[in-house]
Amino acid sequence: MAETAVCLGTFSAVKTLWEVRIHKINEELQREKEFRQRSAGRLLLVWEERAALAKLKEKVINEGGRAILRIEEEEWKTLPSCLLKLIHLQEWQLHRTSLQKIPQFIGRFHSLVVLDLSRNSIESVPKEIGQLTSLQELLLSYNRIKSVPKEISNCISLERLELAVNRSICDLPPQLSDLKKLSHIDLCMNQFTVIPSALLNMPNLEWLDMGGNKLQELPDAIDRMENLHTLWLQRNEINSLPETIVNMKNLSTLVLSNNKLKDIPACMKDMTNLRFVNFRDNPLELEVTLPLRENTDEEEQQEMFGIDFMHMYIQESLKKTGNVESCTSGSPPVMNPNE
Repeated sequence: MAETAVCLGTFSAVKTLWEVRIHKINEELQREKEFRQRSAGRLLLVWEERAALAKLKEKVINEGGRAILRIEEEEWKTLPSCLLKLIHLQEWQLHRTSLQKIPQFIGRFHSLVVLDLSRNSIESVPKEIGQLTSLQELLLSYNRIKSVPKEISNCISLERLELAVNRSICDLPPQLSDLKKLSHIDLCMNQFTVIPSALLNMPNLEWLDMGGNKLQELPDAIDRMENLHTLWLQRNEINSLPETIVNMKNLSTLVLSNNKLKDIPACMKDMTNLRFVNFRDNPLELEVTLPLRENTDEEEQQEMFGIDFMHMYIQESLKKTGNVESCTSGSPPVMNPNE
């Protein structure tokens, strides 16, 4: 009986020892498997990065003395970190690539002069973009951007900013007024209800498009944009113009079609530098018709609501109020509808 107990005890000990050894072996095999998988994964990642870098290098061209990365209509939802191998790039031109995100490492491309990521699916702009102090053009139209980071104000060389057709932007950070070289801004087709104060504090701004927003009026301080020569305000809800607009001495193009204007301020007769205006499709109170010209084409028909129309409208409006003399003195000649 004692011998049987000894045998059973010995068998149990051997079994336990064997199970421990099997467990250790299995653990070692599992660790080795995971190591091989990680190694294979790293190797695959290395090969994928090499392939991506090779593909990116094929998209780099030299044009006008600049190294440009140009990708059109290819699927690049994200940009790989291996792009940092091309740190010398001076332009990115990525269009219709379905790009969803600007990488944070964008701030390391200090040689960038042009960043053109128009017609993608970008939803936000990283604050690291403010590190691009050599950037002259930032083109982000036709994306899904909802807000503009204040860090863009650190791009001290910026001359051109385009954020058209993002459809959700409704304001600009006031810090953008620090961009002393910024002369061209496109904000059309967004959700602006007022002209941002940042724009009013940009004395060097020359070209502004805010068409297709929800502007209801222009601020009295609009004349602070004293160097502005082109202003596009089509397809808004503007119902009146401030008299201070006459102080915009450099304004030569003013587009106000498809708004809710009921009148044209008489002071605009003194804006002698205006070369092109458009008041088409506004509910103006007075009906003013210029004489039809023979062989008119579409461009000439457009002028029916242009400079001649504006001056004639003002003349008729002042006649109605008995101020015709102040209208005719010092004003450019207008067309006589009876001629």
